[in-house]
Amino acid sequence: MNDRINLSLDQVHDLAFRALNANGMGAEQAEAVARVITQGQRDECHSHGLYRVLGSVRSLRSGKVDGHATPTLSQPAPSIVKVDAHQGFSLLALHSGLPVLVERTRELGVAALVIRNCFHFSALWPEVEAIAEQGLVGLAMTPSHAWVAPAGGNKGVFGTNPLAFAWPRPGGHPFVFDFATSAIARGDIELHARQNKAIPLGWAVDANGEPTTDAQAALAGAMQTFGGHKGSALAAMVELLAGALIGDLTSAESMAFDDGVGAAPFHGELLLAFDPQRFLGDDLALGLQRAEDLFAAITDQGARLPSQRRFEARQRSERDGVWIDRALYQDIQALLA
Repeated sequence: MNDRINLSLDQVHDLAFRALNANGMGAEQAEAVARVITQGQRDECHSHGLYRVLGSVRSLRSGKVDGHATPTLSQPAPSIVKVDAHQGFSLLALHSGLPVLVERTRELGVAALVIRNCFHFSALWPEVEAIAEQGLVGLAMTPSHAWVAPAGGNKGVFGTNPLAFAWPRPGGHPFVFDFATSAIARGDIELHARQNKAIPLGWAVDANGEPTTDAQAALAGAMQTFGGHKGSALAAMVELLAGALIGDLTSAESMAFDDGVGAAPFHGELLLAFDPQRFLGDDLALGLQRAEDLFAAITDQGARLPSQRRFEARQRSERDGVWIDRALYQDIQALLA
């Protein structure tokens, strides 16, 4: 029997939605979460695709997530949009706040979207891509759980603390990057553990602080930052901007709130948007051309722009569907039983 199964993108969305809805998530939240899970699977970001259904259901069953929460919006300052997720997942709150962020950015040139009191599990590139689709420049960041040791340490302080950026490009995919400040995403280590595969050295240390290639030992120990002290400093910046500054939990506080139940991290998220038209005025075309010259200088020497492989995967998936492990498919089907 083939150990993989092919699904259309509509089937991926339907499977995710039904599994979430059957396990206590309201239709609005389930739609928002299923949409971003489908995007992750479509772009072959396997750790952020259908695999995330399992963690989302675990979070629902923990009793900490309110699967029926309705986000509420406020504007404490002209350039700041706040959305309280009320202990729901972040994605419905994002959907509620994004149109207002775009409106404020076009009026003021720069604006911020603050999402508070949310459970977060998703990649950030769908969020900054959504900003770039509006012709704006986007930046997003969020803490997680304190799984990551600072450079020179061996105990978790930081989250994986991803940082994402998108620059709009006329007539094509935006320039996008989305990376954890840890050496790898937490979900990638979980997938290695699930498949009983070794991880590379440099991803994590075990519970004794020793470098390890054992994924299970890594999950019991601490992850490492990318780039040593540089990734460590960026991780601290994310804790400050997307935790302390917005009045929400740090990664250490998120882990304490979880209290071992294994739910998704609970904290906040910060998104910033910039309007090139407001910054550049009559020089808009010149500014955008400078960006294109920069991208050409990268690709003309054979280098690849960030997310290029993801966009190529997107094209394949839209044409041919996606392949997932049969064991994962069966685990999700079991959630419907």
